[in-house]
Amino acid sequence: MPNLPHRALSVLAIPAFQNNYLWLVHDGVHAVAIDPGAAEPIFAALADHHLTLTAILLTHHHADHIGGVPALLAACDVPVFGPRHDGIAAVTAPLAEGDRLAVPGLDLTLRVLDVPGHTLGHIAYVRETPGAHWLFCGDTLFAGGCGRLFEGTPAQLSASLAKLAALPDDTLVYCAHEYTLANLRFAHTVEPGNAAIGQRIAAESAKRERGLPTIPSTIGLEKATNPFLRYRQAEIAAGLVGLGRLAPGAAPLATFAALREWKNSF
Repeated sequence: MPNLPHRALSVLAIPAFQNNYLWLVHDGVHAVAIDPGAAEPIFAALADHHLTLTAILLTHHHADHIGGVPALLAACDVPVFGPRHDGIAAVTAPLAEGDRLAVPGLDLTLRVLDVPGHTLGHIAYVRETPGAHWLFCGDTLFAGGCGRLFEGTPAQLSASLAKLAALPDDTLVYCAHEYTLANLRFAHTVEPGNAAIGQRIAAESAKRERGLPTIPSTIGLEKATNPFLRYRQAEIAAGLVGLGRLAPGAAPLATFAALREWKNSF
């Protein structure tokens, strides 16, 4: 299917389940679904916007990200792009770091990054068009937080997050869950002296009060307020030592691991 280079692209956030966002990127005619954990919300958005599905993109194998794929494929004969090493049977076009994907039907090229940690084969998709930097990162990086370590190690996840933090500050972060306020409450507890966190809590709370999503964030905002990108800050390590969660003089990776463990029960 030929690309249509003159159509502007838009990103739709489609709420699903209790706190998921399914993403639909479209040009007013064609659309690609990213992490469609449920099919019905995707079908509804396609109908509402008069769009034709041309591809499915997946970041990792968890059910709330791939559960809608069988129903979508039953209705739409489209390729399924996804991680080469995450065990998703539906993937017809496997991807890994270094690959570049020209999305069928759209004027959209995405670079693939390996971002293990949440799952071992997790990938992310990066758009690098000047003036339109986008990141679809599944459950690796959240607004104000990061995903749980279900399969990987702290070293893997911290390296994956460093890879994402190296993207341009204006990169829009399209993560997959509305966890922002809970994450920022943790961030404020971890780094109470960071005024930017308090300002962000106020801004994001106002969005939620109006029924608006807090996503997308930006890489620059995450670097200023997300403890999992800021774990090398002295205040964070000192706070963990004071709580007995970290040994004095511990290495930065131990700080990251202690933060992730604390967040699990916060």
